[in-house]
Amino acid sequence: MASQDLEAFAAWVEDLIRRRGYDIDSPRGGGRSRIADEAGVHRAAVTRLLQRQSMPDLETTRRLARALGVPVRDMLIRSGRLTAEELADPHDRPAATATAPGAEPGRRPTLEEVADLLGVPADRRDMFVRVAGQFLPDGAAGGAGTGARVPD
Repeated sequence: MASQDLEAFAAWVEDLIRRRGYDIDSPRGGGRSRIADEAGVHRAAVTRLLQRQSMPDLETTRRLARALGVPVRDMLIRSGRLTAEELADPHDRPAATATAPGAEPGRRPTLEEVADLLGVPADRRDMFVRVAGQFLPDGAAGGAGTGARVPD
């Protein structure tokens, strides 16, 4: 880890600690001990971070995030351990869609198209559509099950 990464992360955490009301500036303020106690980590780990000596380990980072009221994801990204792409929230990404031959790109396939993509034999397609439609949210199967779109 580059020293500028440690510096930037420590400055961000230091600002969070101060904004949360911990007195980390005066020798007798007790802020470092208090945040360490509330996070359940060693005071030395907090001190080493605030003095820009070392990055906390993963468990200490997780506990500090909880004590400071920030998502662990933000702490990991800010620390430089992982990137936003590596920690992408699957709910933030558009769902992958399979495109049936001849279908417009980006449109969800119908259950019949899914059956075709999966190679379900023609004599079993109706059964496939009925069974698969039972697992879709209410209304997503389009009633009769034919032409039903797979939900987003």
